Parts: sequence; structure tokens; C-alpha cells
Amino acid sequence: MLVLPPAVGAIASGITWSHLLLIAVWIVGYFGFFAAGLWMKSRRRARYWPPVRAYAVATVALGAVLIAVHPTLAWWAPVFAPLLAASLWFSARRADRSLANDAVTVLAASLLTVVAWGLGDAGGTTGDGPFARLPGATAPHAWLLAAVLLAYFAGTVLYVKTMIRERGNRRMWWASVGYHAAIVVPIVWVGLPLGAFFALLAIRAALVPRRWPTLSPRAVGMGEVAASVALGALLLTL
Repeated sequence: MLVLPPAVGAIASGITWSHLLLIAVWIVGYFGFFAAGLWMKSRRRARYWPPVRAYAVATVALGAVLIAVHPTLAWWAPVFAPLLAASLWFSARRADRSLANDAVTVLAASLLTVVAWGLGDAGGTTGDGPFARLPGATAPHAWLLAAVLLAYFAGTVLYVKTMIRERGNRRMWWASVGYHAAIVVPIVWVGLPLGAFFALLAIRAALVPRRWPTLSPRAVGMGEVAASVALGALLLTL
């Protein structure tokens, strides 16, 4: 979820050296976000503060370089700031594993596809309208890629819950299967290969939690890595 959106956006729009810096800021920033979440969940215990401080300094330093090179990226800050604030609020309430927080995280990750597109050879800030200043935001194809990734990661959240934290929960299983089945229809309109891929995901969501409910988290995670790589390859053929 961290790597796939910026990678797809970068490759699809034309990789530049700035993408490496963007990914560095994104990943280090996520480490800082994760550390801050643990700190807030612990009721701000001192032992959890040093990594928050360290990652915050590193993120600000890398981010400053990125903004200096691409000043227009600063226009994305008001978009991501509410998502960051909402997720930290969930962490403070010890609800970081909730579906609502997962939705916020998935949305933020998927949006990075558009941001990465804006740094590529096909990106830019051309066009009119309220999003014209946001790099990549006027490119319909960037939004299409982001939407497909959003659909995939939202399904991943439900599927993984049926395999680990909500194992045996029939309501969660039905929610996962229902979502995966419903999302196949609009994805088919994007492309038949993608539709077939999402149909396989729907079959997986229905069968795996029932037939192999005791798969280890490691096995589930490796399955997600394989599915993510396959999806990335399909998206780059659009």
C-alpha cells in the first residue's frame, strides 16, 4: 500500500529522479506517522517519543528538499492534512484498527498515485478548475489509476480482516465477499483483464477464509504482495 501507488503513478507518467525523493518522503513520513500513532495510543508516554521526533525531523528535512525542487507540491498539503489528522485522531482513541481509519489510510495512499503522476514527464499543472494547481490532478488517467488502486486496497482491508482479526466473523466475510463481487462490474468497464483480475479476487475473498482459515499472517501478506505486483503490471498496460 505504501509502494504501489507512487510506483504506478511514476512509471505511468514517466519516471524522474524526483520520484525517488517523493517515495523517500512518503515512506519516512509513514514511519513517523506510525510512531506518532503508537505514542498517542500510549497516552504520550516518554519512551515512545524519541522515534516520533527522529522521523519527524527526517521527514521535514526530506520534504523541504522536495518542496524546494517542486514548490507546487505544497498545494497538496491541504488535501492530505485532514486525512493525517483524522488517522491520528483514531490512533489517540485507540481505534486505529477500525474500518473508518483503514478507509482514511487507503484514500491517502491511493491519492499518492496522482501526486506521483504530477512529477512525471506526462504530469504538470495544465488545465482549468479548482484542481489546476495540484500537480497531476488535471490528468484523468492518473485519477483512473488511483480509483482502481483505491478499489483494490479497500477490498484488501476487508479480506485481510476475515483472515486475521475478524477470522470466523460471518458478517465481515459477507461484507468482504459482497464488496468484491460488486466492484467487479465497474472494473470491467475499465478493461477486461482488470475485470478478470478483480473477479479472481472476489473468488479468493469467498473461498480462502472458508477453506484455509488458518493461514498465517505471513502467508496472507505474501499473497497480497503477489496480488499487488500483478495489479501494478495490469495497470501499466492500460
